[in-house]
Amino acid sequence: MKAVLMAGGEGSRLRPLTISRPKPMVPLVDRPVMGHIIELLKRHGITDIIITVQYLANIIQDFYGDGSAFDVDISYSVEEVPLGTAGAVKYASRLIDDDSEPIIVISGDALTDFDLTALIEAHKRSNAKATITLTRVPNPLEYGVVITDDAGRIRQFLEKPSWGEVFSDTVNTGIYVIDPSVLDDIPLGDAFDFSKDLFPALLRRGELLYGYIAEGYWTDVGTIDAYMRACSDYLMGMVNLPRLGHDRGDNVWIEGEVEIAPDAQIHGPVFFGHGVKIKGGAMVFGPSVIRDYTIIDSRATIDRSVMWRNSYVGERAELRGAIVCKQCNIKSRSLLFEGVVVADSTIINAGAVIQPNVKIWPSKEVEEGATVSASIIWGAQGRRVLFGRYGITGLVNIDLTPEFCAKLGAAYGAILPKNTMVTMNRDAHYTPRMLKRGLIAGIPSAGIDVLDLHSVPIPTARYLTYALKAAGGMHVRLSPFDNRVVDIKFFDHRGLDLGSDMERKIENTYFREDYRRVYLDEIGRITENSDYNSVYIDKFMESLDPKILPELEQPWSIVIDYASSNAAQILGAIMRRLNVDLVELNAQIDEDRLFQTADQFNAGMQRLAAIVPVMNADIGVRLDSGGERMYVVDDTGHRLSDIELLAAVTALTMEANSGGTVAVPVTAPRLFDKLAERYGGRIQRTKTALGALMQQAAKCNELCVLGDGAGSLIFPSFFPVADGLFAIVKLMELLARANIPLSEIRRSLPRSAMANHKVPCRWESKGKVMRILNEQYAERSQENIDGIKIELGPEWVLILPDPDGPFIHVIAEGVNEDQAHVLTEKYAGLVMGLQ
Repeated sequence: MKAVLMAGGEGSRLRPLTISRPKPMVPLVDRPVMGHIIELLKRHGITDIIITVQYLANIIQDFYGDGSAFDVDISYSVEEVPLGTAGAVKYASRLIDDDSEPIIVISGDALTDFDLTALIEAHKRSNAKATITLTRVPNPLEYGVVITDDAGRIRQFLEKPSWGEVFSDTVNTGIYVIDPSVLDDIPLGDAFDFSKDLFPALLRRGELLYGYIAEGYWTDVGTIDAYMRACSDYLMGMVNLPRLGHDRGDNVWIEGEVEIAPDAQIHGPVFFGHGVKIKGGAMVFGPSVIRDYTIIDSRATIDRSVMWRNSYVGERAELRGAIVCKQCNIKSRSLLFEGVVVADSTIINAGAVIQPNVKIWPSKEVEEGATVSASIIWGAQGRRVLFGRYGITGLVNIDLTPEFCAKLGAAYGAILPKNTMVTMNRDAHYTPRMLKRGLIAGIPSAGIDVLDLHSVPIPTARYLTYALKAAGGMHVRLSPFDNRVVDIKFFDHRGLDLGSDMERKIENTYFREDYRRVYLDEIGRITENSDYNSVYIDKFMESLDPKILPELEQPWSIVIDYASSNAAQILGAIMRRLNVDLVELNAQIDEDRLFQTADQFNAGMQRLAAIVPVMNADIGVRLDSGGERMYVVDDTGHRLSDIELLAAVTALTMEANSGGTVAVPVTAPRLFDKLAERYGGRIQRTKTALGALMQQAAKCNELCVLGDGAGSLIFPSFFPVADGLFAIVKLMELLARANIPLSEIRRSLPRSAMANHKVPCRWESKGKVMRILNEQYAERSQENIDGIKIELGPEWVLILPDPDGPFIHVIAEGVNEDQAHVLTEKYAGLVMGLQ
């Protein structure tokens, strides 16, 4: 017997699940919906299947092929236009070569475990022209009601009746067994339906139509609610069909290899697809489906939800009765309520709240901290801004993939003049290595040469970009804040951070896909770093005073913790040329230790602080993984705070220059002004972003040193970028010149009392809050360099919007620590009240 499986449905009521796939291909737990029907047919010995396709037909054909992989024989009847249920079977009948056997017609967008063998036997016993499979449902309004007599003979059809027309709860399931002769009553090529057209016509003619009331499970997967109910029923074991995977116990079904953290909580019924990862502290409450290669990160909660393949749920995010389609990114602390549907390739940024029953169409992006209370159907497709504070940032293999990087490289190359060169660098971790190769693959296609520096510190890469006259440069690094995240940093021809105008050009080219594809002989060349590091080292040495460190009677002693990064080779060579007594820690590159948690970092600093006095060293220094920042321990083993380090360097610099100008961010305390008075220097306040400090250093020749108060120092006399390697040696030189231990400098610094409070603030409210504050405090806010700074005599408060998240920072300096906290609490309350 042949089966005709109806799979041409568009599934408009299931949108947005069916926007990029036909309704029968919607995943239902462990298979597409029609996959369950194929399993049902196989169970009853029916393996010769004709599938009628129309909407997105290629998706079904590509997935099932000839059926051999599923132990069936499949042929396809492809409709150019929808022909209705009966019209589709008539069109498919050309593939049926045996007209002696009845044909079973079954829908590919329902879930059922009916006994088809019993149905076929009942049809043969009845001698009916057609047997219609019926079932009883509580609410028949959405179905075709069928009235039968006591013998099962059909007397009347009611297509989707009102309650006043409901005379039975027995409905048409769309499963038919028909005699081939009835095909003669169906016009070829016209839209024609079984329940609305063919069966009523046969009934009027007096033909025998039989209604078979089937026992078992059946539901039409026609709406979002019905889909969720079908998934739940299947997981609860209410559907007697073959299941994929195995039950590990407690109704937790697993297909393939799955990684579940020991402290994760799993409460069945749950289905996990192959490659699923459930991280520490995560909770999954059934009935829930998590399909292949989806990741549930630490302390996230999945409750009665369905997640399709290749998606990600961030830390502490919550899904409650939601559907998340494939390749979606639900970032940390997001909250998705009942009935939410997030379609393919959508990004829900951190802290966003999606209210109940909201539908988000494919390739959208919900901004961080947003509250979405209405469905998002039209509008921007995907992200429209690539760049953030740290370049282009995203989760590895979720936001930033090799194919994304190849396109990004092509977009970058397209905005540069042909036959120019860019430098390409990365840190030592394996994830930046993968993404860097994607970037390298894209850039030459635009006619741009690539100089692969492999893996050198960021300051070295910046200087080589400038010294080798490159048109720009790129650096790919593991984020210092999250080891699942990678930053792609861009440099201009000077080695500085790319300006906003160039960032917009890259974004526009990327989103328009307006790539420049050069001809064969113009494709860029890729070359390797042939010891260009010496160019950096030579300039480094030229920028030092040759009469201080090398000519000391007692060699300078320092302990350096390289933090397992790539700085050891370059800085070690420099220290040996300076005749420094050097103790090196973590000098071997270890990609597994490039990212460290706050506890690991603090433990490392404690070890450094313990070693320095024992070794009788002058200072101890730890570099960050990129070589831009340094963290310092003085000769007594005291760890300097970032502000203490900047203040000590300010004092030493002003003493060495009999004054001079030092630039500090607007967030820096007034102790810097006191130091300027003490040494006859001048303090210049700048924006807080490190990129802004580098731009300032490049255009202002009078600056001696700049610092961001977070461990980054810029010495423009060498190169106007944050360079931890040079800062270490320059600090040694300044201390040797002053002939004063760092501990004594530290003790001589003026004191300050600072406090910081981060206030949640929706993106759309930030402008309003800042406008009102600017109006209210116009008299007390004389210069707004970055944010609004309110002068309060000996105290001050800075209201500073966060550039990357839905927050506003309230920073205060008080006469003492208690008063500083009082100020931050007061103005944080004011900011909250203005939203």
